[in-house]
Amino acid sequence: MSEGSVNVESRTSSQDKRWTIMAALLGTNTALMLFQGIEQARTPNAVREVALAIIAAALPFQAIYFLIYTFLLEHEARLPPERIHKLGLASALCQVVSYGSLVGVAMMWYHLSAWVGFSFIVSSILAIFLIRNVMAPVEPKTDGVSDTVQPSP
Repeated sequence: MSEGSVNVESRTSSQDKRWTIMAALLGTNTALMLFQGIEQARTPNAVREVALAIIAAALPFQAIYFLIYTFLLEHEARLPPERIHKLGLASALCQVVSYGSLVGVAMMWYHLSAWVGFSFIVSSILAIFLIRNVMAPVEPKTDGVSDTVQPSP
């Protein structure tokens, strides 16, 4: 492998998980835009129109997330910490906007059936809180306490 190529193995597990979540959102949103867009052209509906507009607004942010992710993989070693921090903030903003696309998905499911929509909304909110909580950056321990159990004297 050349020095200029991306070392895929240097990615962390949480980065891979975020990338996978964003890829799933992008795929879901693209499929919904395609199939629900065809249905919207056949039988126009105001709720579907608004839902598709929300999803469409999130798609560029999903694409930008992948650009930032790839840029950081390729150039992180040469970037100053301030720029890495700015790119991290931009990446987080893209993730939040992408999660917002779930509102459009929920609107479509709710329009299909109140029970399906309600279930999707509740589970989406819980899942977002779970993911954001679990995938929050981990701060290194600074108190000097070791994780190992010390034998008693």
